[in-house]
Amino acid sequence: MRVRHCLILAAGLSLLSAVPALADPPGTGQPGEYRPVRGPSAPAEHRFLQKAMRGETIPRHAHDIAAQEAAKLPVVGARWQSLGPTNIGGRIVSLALDPQRADTVYAAAASGGLWRSTDAGRTFAPAWPDSWTQAMGAVAAAHDGTLYVGTGEPNPGGGSVTYEGTGIYRSTDGARTWQNIGLRDSGTIGGIAVDRTDPKRLLVAANGSLYSPGGDRGVYLSADGGTTWRRVLDVANEFTGAVDVQIDPANPKRVYAVLWDHRRTPVKRTYGGEGSGVFRSEDGGLTWRRLGGGLPAAGPDVGRIGIGVATSEPGRVYAIVTSTAGPFASFHTSADAGTTWTRLPEPDVLRTSQSSFGWWFGKIWVDPDDARQVHVAGVPLLTTKDGGGTWTADGTTIHVDQHAMIWDPRRPGRVYLGNDGGVYRSDADGLGGWVKAEHEPYTQFYSAAITPQDTSRISGGTQDNGSLRSWNGEAFNEYLGGDGEENLINPRDKQNVFACYQYGNCFRSADGGDTMTYFAPATTSDRRNWFTPVQFDPSDPKVLYYGGNRLNRSADGGVTWTPISPDLSGGPGQDTYPFGTITTVAAAPSDPRTIWAGTDDGRVWITRDLGATWTKVLDGQPWVTRIAVSDHDAATAYVTLSGYRSGSDQPHVLVTRSAGARWSDVSGNLPSAPVNDVLLGRAGLIYLATDQGVFVGHTAIRGHWVRLGHGMPRVAVDDIEYDPRNHRLVAATFGRGLYTTAVP
Repeated sequence: MRVRHCLILAAGLSLLSAVPALADPPGTGQPGEYRPVRGPSAPAEHRFLQKAMRGETIPRHAHDIAAQEAAKLPVVGARWQSLGPTNIGGRIVSLALDPQRADTVYAAAASGGLWRSTDAGRTFAPAWPDSWTQAMGAVAAAHDGTLYVGTGEPNPGGGSVTYEGTGIYRSTDGARTWQNIGLRDSGTIGGIAVDRTDPKRLLVAANGSLYSPGGDRGVYLSADGGTTWRRVLDVANEFTGAVDVQIDPANPKRVYAVLWDHRRTPVKRTYGGEGSGVFRSEDGGLTWRRLGGGLPAAGPDVGRIGIGVATSEPGRVYAIVTSTAGPFASFHTSADAGTTWTRLPEPDVLRTSQSSFGWWFGKIWVDPDDARQVHVAGVPLLTTKDGGGTWTADGTTIHVDQHAMIWDPRRPGRVYLGNDGGVYRSDADGLGGWVKAEHEPYTQFYSAAITPQDTSRISGGTQDNGSLRSWNGEAFNEYLGGDGEENLINPRDKQNVFACYQYGNCFRSADGGDTMTYFAPATTSDRRNWFTPVQFDPSDPKVLYYGGNRLNRSADGGVTWTPISPDLSGGPGQDTYPFGTITTVAAAPSDPRTIWAGTDDGRVWITRDLGATWTKVLDGQPWVTRIAVSDHDAATAYVTLSGYRSGSDQPHVLVTRSAGARWSDVSGNLPSAPVNDVLLGRAGLIYLATDQGVFVGHTAIRGHWVRLGHGMPRVAVDDIEYDPRNHRLVAATFGRGLYTTAVP
């Protein structure tokens, strides 16, 4: 039997190795429509609870441990090729300018690695190894051209996952090669400040893990370019981190730092506390004092603070304070380097700029030539030209959610901006005239949709960039707003498309998405997941299924809907899962009366009579991400499960060949990371999308998996789509856009 299995696997893998390389929502305002809210609060608790085990947090170093496990597995198959989008972009958390090369800009993408532009921000190319962590926190350049990168995103999101990193890295050859130089246990990096008089002297704001206490936290100083480190500013407690550090441009001995209490548990988030505050050093970072004099005193309601230091007016500093709950709290300025502070006027345009999630921003930028011209990060970009007396907001000419800004000293008036939509450039001191980068392929995708009718047609749902489409090879464009979720293209009619934004607000179209009809109110459910599943019946695409907490069925292409199940969940709030919703649905290709469904509270159900009766065949599992049913046997199904494990042997992939009467764990040698999707291909091959890329196995050899294809960056893959007619697989990555590879 062992010989037979080896022959079957060899045959399957040889097949793989032989393959050549290859605006606003239109429905806004319709009755009953939920209006989409952009930004980190939109995912609510969805992504964190999906990735964590029930009642637990995400274990320390979980992502990196799983990545190391994945790297040990062999790779088979054709090379992955990027499909873009190149014109959309994604969240940028930090920017740096090359001091030795004009018009060279470095942009750190939240979960997409480091990128370099040599044409003043028009196009970006990778400047970071694909095989290393893609989670970025900060980038900085010394005056001798040495580059420093801090990994792990410091902006924590509402309930979303922001991946942790693996410390600080240095490049001395223009980002061609990199070396890890320490602080591996820092979790996330909030900022890097390099002494302009000494390129080997730098300070790092180690922000720590959002999920686990301790580790490298506080401000660290290196006097030898990162060879050795010492902590010079300690933290108040095990969940306090340093989220920013800045050297005064008028006095390199004066350094400012911001500490921030923040943590995420299975039941709540606390983004503020006693440890939050602003600190100053007058001896280059060796000793520190907490600043008061008008800033909020230490207390449980002090949230994230952002500071900006003036170049042209020594001693001028600005600070924005948010509350632990998230909204704006106060805005201050100091004329004596932070010893005393004056609270400035707080008009509505300033207060509302932080929405309910000021912890997503925490940044102030002061024009180096004018200490009274100040920009504040918020949902829009806030600007004052009179030192905080009056404010204007730009939320229309640029994408929302601002995170990074830098002035180019070689080009008077030139400013670069990074936000959730990518990189922008202004040649008017940031007072308008913003031009978006043209090539920046680091979009965060949740889903993809393809059709065998037309290989040039593709769509997908993205974080904060809506549902995107590209027809006939044209540039991607947004055809439904919000956070893009489920996308579908009718396999028999490519003009018939479906798209959703959060909480099951779904639309259908008969003209490729030019006009959209809102159909969510026609469905019946008490609760809908942030990512609500919508699926075609594989036997007849006029039949669709929509999962709230009840399963709904449409037999007329999504016009009318009928509930065909009771509540399939355990109800909201059970076992720390607040949703109680269906997360996946799969109709059997060989028997349209057999339907499988999975829930966020770990239940799997089957009906053999089109919903008249339901049988629960699994319970007590982690979040069920996907179910795939055999083309030939409605009783055979694969179930994938999410969750980073902490010493648990609980499976990530289960299979039944008895309609759920018996189950086998086929996780085998998979890395200990969430499995997000499963597809059953031809020749007995099984494809898995995980937080560590795409894997392939064979139905005849349980639990033996290999990585699929070279060229896939080390990034989470949330969704995969299979086109057997054209022998291709498409992967939706969370940080590097869409990828495709040829399969047998």
